[in-house]
Amino acid sequence: MKKYKLKNMDCASCAAKIEGSLTRLDEVKFVSVNFATSSMTIDTNDFEKIKSKIKEIEPDVEVEDNDKEKSLVSTSELSENKWTIIKAVSGILLLLIGLIFEEELHDTPFHIAEYVVFVTAYLVVGWKVLAAAIKNIIRGQVFNEHFLMTIATLGAFAIHEMPEAVAVMLFYVVGELFQDIAVNRSRRSIKSLLEIKPDSAYLKDNGGIIKVSPEDVNPGDEIVIRAGEKIPLDGLVTDGCSFVDTSALTGESVPRKIKPNDEVLAGMINQTGLITVKVTRIFGESSISKILEMVENATSKKAETEKFITTFAKYYTPVVVFGALLIAVMPPLLISGATFSDWIYRALVVLVISCPCALVISIPLGYFGGIGGASRRGILVKGSNFLDALTQVKTVVFDKTGTLTKGEFKVSEIVTSNGFDENTILEYAAYAEYNSNHPIAKSILESYNRDFDNSRIGKVEEIPGHGVKAYIDNKVVFAGNDKLLHKGNIEHEKCEIEGTVVHVVIDKKYAGNIVISDNLKDDSIVAIKRLNKKGIKTVMLTGDNQFAAGTFARKLGIKEYYAGLLPENKVEHIERLLNKYGKVAFVGDGINDAPVLTRADVGIAMGALGSDAAIETADVVLMTDSPSKVADAIDVAKRTRKIVWQNIVFALGVKAAFIVLGIFGIATMWEAVFGDMGVALIAILNATRILKGK
Repeated sequence: MKKYKLKNMDCASCAAKIEGSLTRLDEVKFVSVNFATSSMTIDTNDFEKIKSKIKEIEPDVEVEDNDKEKSLVSTSELSENKWTIIKAVSGILLLLIGLIFEEELHDTPFHIAEYVVFVTAYLVVGWKVLAAAIKNIIRGQVFNEHFLMTIATLGAFAIHEMPEAVAVMLFYVVGELFQDIAVNRSRRSIKSLLEIKPDSAYLKDNGGIIKVSPEDVNPGDEIVIRAGEKIPLDGLVTDGCSFVDTSALTGESVPRKIKPNDEVLAGMINQTGLITVKVTRIFGESSISKILEMVENATSKKAETEKFITTFAKYYTPVVVFGALLIAVMPPLLISGATFSDWIYRALVVLVISCPCALVISIPLGYFGGIGGASRRGILVKGSNFLDALTQVKTVVFDKTGTLTKGEFKVSEIVTSNGFDENTILEYAAYAEYNSNHPIAKSILESYNRDFDNSRIGKVEEIPGHGVKAYIDNKVVFAGNDKLLHKGNIEHEKCEIEGTVVHVVIDKKYAGNIVISDNLKDDSIVAIKRLNKKGIKTVMLTGDNQFAAGTFARKLGIKEYYAGLLPENKVEHIERLLNKYGKVAFVGDGINDAPVLTRADVGIAMGALGSDAAIETADVVLMTDSPSKVADAIDVAKRTRKIVWQNIVFALGVKAAFIVLGIFGIATMWEAVFGDMGVALIAILNATRILKGK
């Protein structure tokens, strides 16, 4: 899969045409063409054939490697606008002269001077449309906006409505100019989002400091970042203290304090002091690189609405052309007193207003704006199809540990039994868990905090879903949950203990338990309240015991929760919840919960900016540890869909109204063109609101 720039692609229908033609080729496994970013994402084994096919479809479009063209708004586009302005001004002057001639020569029909002025004006403003229509007809691609404009204007000339024919082309050119300005403004907004990419790094080299490209720095190298500079690569602070602005990555406005051994990420801005950072990842694997790649590639996964509009436009234009033909021919044949000139004019008005540009441009631009707007809030959505899916979510299922809680386990209490003391219980539990990477095991080892004698440890056996069995000092030690005690028929007084509990058994005698505490994240309760207020059901899944899970659920206000689950049990519960509640989103840490993230309708990985597993598996990645970002993601998705549907209803509604007015002879061609271009421009400007929306 590779991404390319498509230069000189000046209309949304061109993009749809290229994508549709390439999709039918056997050499193409996947292709997505996006007009909003002038780009193409394609998976093919014959790129030369693809280039020649694009030239065949759109001769003016040039394919460039994405690395060669960094700007989303090319200089050629800006210079083209300059010539468009000159063309429009010339057309206006010639039209005014023509109208004066027409007034002076109104008693002399078909005067040569009138024709010379209007034809010249028509060719000045409309030659590009005419040329495109002829080229498309030669290639067998008849039904597009160029064809509609050409038929409408030549028809106007045929019935001696020359000023209106020129006005149609003139309004079209002016409308295209404003449309280009609006689209380019959107592209610049998107470009500014992507400009968080650092340009250079200051590398420590043999006692000196040299300026290099971030791509030339390797893991283990040390770089220096001065106040006000962007951090170019992921790494650990080795020297200096400062505050960093993380808003470009996380959407959080409050600066974060950093000190030696703290992790910093590419794209953050060093605000105050000088810091030295030891690089941990090459640039291609850095957080910022992944973010940029995700934002730019997100448009390849299209929403059903986008696919529908592309298909709709394909069939809509031929229907309009044949409909206009019937309007021109049938009434004069069937209605007494109806004239061909009158009904041909009405048919031409219908042709002009029916151009589908407003929909074909504004809808992909709307979804791209939604993805860009979400990124500014620290929410990475991997495609517009997932934005749509978020709007349909009825249930959000949360993993507990590390998602709703901080995942920072600490030994808070040691309860003794049967004559054992606290030190003995902690020591044997630590030796039993010595080789484990589980967060609970790590908390026990941290609490023990002494040197280990490996010779004391014999065979260690893990009992999935229960705990471990280990031979320590030739004694059989069990460390695990309450189910482990019942499985081994170990007598103990209490089963339900608040918090996460590790029971310790030494030589089949219950020694006591270690209580591990974990705290809720600061905004977990707020996050659940916001979702419940939206009418979205919340569910919690955890591997914790029933009693501990119930305690957390009550604090959070979650009524439905399931405890004591293994990863495979979580998948089974997601399957059941999908059948019971419909669209389900699962929120997890993106590492242990990969199977569940994959199975849910929308997999959301949170607090996992540096996690490859999260970015690969999840559909949405939250770049902070805040569960409330889930509600933010749903808000952005709903706002995007609302604006997209506003554009659809507005564009189709206005066009339908003008078609009716045109059929009844109320709307003129001037109004039709103004209405068509106005609709397109308003729809585009409305779509850009998503990117800047709060």
